[in-house]
Amino acid sequence: MKLIFITLISVYLLTSCATPKPAVMLDDNTFLLTENAKSFGYGYSEDSPIEVGGVEKGEGPTNQARYLNALTGPNGESVSYYREGSCCFSEGFSGTYLLDIYRVTWEGSKDTFSIYMDLYHYDNLKIIKRFKAKGKEYGKPKV
Repeated sequence: MKLIFITLISVYLLTSCATPKPAVMLDDNTFLLTENAKSFGYGYSEDSPIEVGGVEKGEGPTNQARYLNALTGPNGESVSYYREGSCCFSEGFSGTYLLDIYRVTWEGSKDTFSIYMDLYHYDNLKIIKRFKAKGKEYGKPKV
């Protein structure tokens, strides 16, 4: 009995810690991003894509746009982006899947950055290095 109890507690703790928090919305087209990425590779590498999920609900591309719509340049500049294509066959617990690459820049920048996005998996969304995000003052957050 004690072993069953310990097993159940262990499973609960492992699954509750591994489950990403639901994304909060600024509006129907924009996620609220509040946490900065710690790694320079986050989003810039096929090994560390931004996991927006949504494909199982038919919202994968919409979630990608919601993430990108949340970004601003380093001084609050408007961001523009386009989908460059798919790449990088990846293997995961759910099988083989592709990542999407978006080319992203901000108004006045001479640089355009390649951002890797995964619409098959979810993770807590973070603000990629070199960018900032629209804050709560942008719109009324929706949960």
